[in-house]
Amino acid sequence: MTPFPPRLRKLTLTLHVTASVGWLGAVAAFLALAIAGLTSTSSETVRGTYLAMDLVGWFVIVPFGIASLLSGVAQSLGTVWGLLRHYWVIAKLLITVLATLLLLVHMQPVGHLADAAARAALEGGELEGMRIQLIADAAAALVVLLTAAALSVFKPRGVTRYGRRRQEPPARGGEQAVACPLAGPGGP
Repeated sequence: MTPFPPRLRKLTLTLHVTASVGWLGAVAAFLALAIAGLTSTSSETVRGTYLAMDLVGWFVIVPFGIASLLSGVAQSLGTVWGLLRHYWVIAKLLITVLATLLLLVHMQPVGHLADAAARAALEGGELEGMRIQLIADAAAALVVLLTAAALSVFKPRGVTRYGRRRQEPPARGGEQAVACPLAGPGGP
């Protein structure tokens, strides 16, 4: 596939960065709510926290996660990085797909806690294991999203076999193309 024209490339990059940073920030806010829900002594605060977490999860975090995944795939297909040419892009794709799937699974206990909070105030240790799990999951999600961000910034070297084939010029007249060992990813 040929790279996107500069304006379209910048648009998809802007969408991807915005969705990814939004996802990261929303998860950080979710973590703060989860900590407040576990540690607060005010039943009103605890109740409001879990109701807010359900809303933030479904209406902010999930859409940002899906937007980050879709815009990342579009961005990779429209740039020289490609989707399958570099190991860091594949790693980031796998991280994003797994994080999105785990997010959807993770939203089940959030909904359960929100339902329990809507019915009555959660007392002291009620559903404490699930409440602690929300904190652990949100903290792990932050680490995973920061890892994906670091991959985008540092772009570790490593070209896949497919990527090497795409970089090599086609062989002429029966000669086999030989890559220059001193050349970097962009050529000599």
